[in-house]
Amino acid sequence: MALIANLLVALTALAHLGFLVLEMFLWTKPQGRKVFRMTPEKAETTRVLAANQGLYNGFLAAGLVWSLTHPQPEFAVQLKLFFLVCVVIAAIYGALTVKPRILLVQGGPAIAALLFLFLAS
Repeated sequence: MALIANLLVALTALAHLGFLVLEMFLWTKPQGRKVFRMTPEKAETTRVLAANQGLYNGFLAAGLVWSLTHPQPEFAVQLKLFFLVCVVIAAIYGALTVKPRILLVQGGPAIAALLFLFLAS
């Protein structure tokens, strides 16, 4: 169970690194506009906001990676819980304010990781 939990934590971290790249570097590029279904004008006017959002996703990814690499197992679990709950809260907020699908895309791996983390304890 712990191995599955760690794999899901890693998947969640990778997803947030991907969100960072999309929001900070590809937002105004054809790939970013396609993913978020935006016109060039809309992408340009929201560029700074998206970069800020991407930075926060990077912090979540960094925290999740930290939780996977911390040498003290008890503290590593606390880090995992904290950062996974942060991801789930962000996903719930995104689902309520932007698009319901965010709960599945952003929150799904984190919710699964939390489930397996609890099963492993």
